Amino acid sequence: MDITLEQAVHARLITAEDQELPVPATLRYDSADPFAVHVDFPPEVSLEGEPVTWTFGRGLLERGVSGPAGTGDVHIWPCGPDLTVMEFHSPLGLALLQFDTGALRRFLLRSYAVVAAGREDVTAAVDRGLQALLGNV
Repeated sequence: MDITLEQAVHARLITAEDQELPVPATLRYDSADPFAVHVDFPPEVSLEGEPVTWTFGRGLLERGVSGPAGTGDVHIWPCGPDLTVMEFHSPLGLALLQFDTGALRRFLLRSYAVVAAGREDVTAAVDRGLQALLGNV
């Protein structure tokens, strides 16, 4: 049985003018995709007026709340004892958001209660990925 966790969080978008704008977001974890976490943003905060989801490794989030992590489209690092920064790169530009570190850690703990670190079913994840990629070929 697959389990999906969702946790509403408040983020602050850091603008080019160093303003902080509140942004609602939802952290999501699905046991069917045990290595990934998702950050969902509602349509009203996206440039195109559509919901936006960023997906990246659960391990990246875990590393990022303790120290700088990420080499691709998502970079995460602590900003003092209480905040964690997520930097998202896309063809449209860059978004820099701050999250409460305690909320991120609680979400990680809840996800590990569903699927413990090291207990992810790699075979099932690969099978689902291939099915999504290849369809019914």
